[in-house]
Formats: sequence, C-alpha cells, structure tokens
Amino acid sequence: MPLWTVHHTPGVFSDADRRGLASSVADHYEKAGLPRFYVVTLFQETRSEDFYVGGEPASAGVRITIDHIARHHRDGDGRRRTARWIRRMVEPYLEGHAGLHWEFHVDETSEEMWMINGLVPPPGGSDAERHWAEQNAATPY
Repeated sequence: MPLWTVHHTPGVFSDADRRGLASSVADHYEKAGLPRFYVVTLFQETRSEDFYVGGEPASAGVRITIDHIARHHRDGDGRRRTARWIRRMVEPYLEGHAGLHWEFHVDETSEEMWMINGLVPPPGGSDAERHWAEQNAATPY
C-alpha cells in the first residue's frame, strides 16, 4: 500500500487541492496495477509556528512522507523514476506559493508486516490481487 502523509502549513492546500492530489495519487497506483483502496492519503495541517526547517519556523512548508509497502523498486533507476513522478505530481499544487519550502521522501516498508481488515494482502500481480482491484475491497482469498 502506498501511504502518503502530507504535513503542511495553513493555506497551502484548498479542499479542492486535497481531493485533486489524493485522486491523482490513487489514479497513478491504480494504473500501476494496485487496487485503488490500497492508496491512503492523509493531510496533516501544522501551524506555521510548529513547522521548523533548519531550526527556524517556516512560514510556508510542506513535508510529504510516503510509505511503499505493496511494491518495492529493485534498482536505483526505478527509484529515481518514482521520485521524478512524485515531483511532477505535487509541483502543480505547490508552485504558486511564494517562499514555500517543500520536500518529500519515500520509504519501502516490509510487506510481511502489513494487513488490511485483518487480511494478509495477496501476492502482487496474482489473480487474487486482481480480484481485490476489481472489487475495490479486501476479501478472503
């Protein structure tokens, strides 16, 4: 599952921006073959006086942490392509904010310690995973 946690100062994202970005993120992973419901995006608004960069308060900031669990890259080229894709996806939502500090990182987490609704997800690319994608829900397999 990809879990995107977007920490941001007030005023960076409108409700429409949040919905648009979350939908775009889910669209991408669905096109890559993941069940859409694997994708979780959380927006965490943080007061400017609680958002520090280099030990100083940031008047406008975004810090995105992304956990990849369902799939992992096997090489540096794949990781770099993913980083470029993420940048292209978030830039339209960030470029209009003068003085904005923004960054992201991606962790690849062990899939052995992951469950959805108490179920171990099926192997990637399996018939069971395709069934989950078609149903857009976790079901026993």
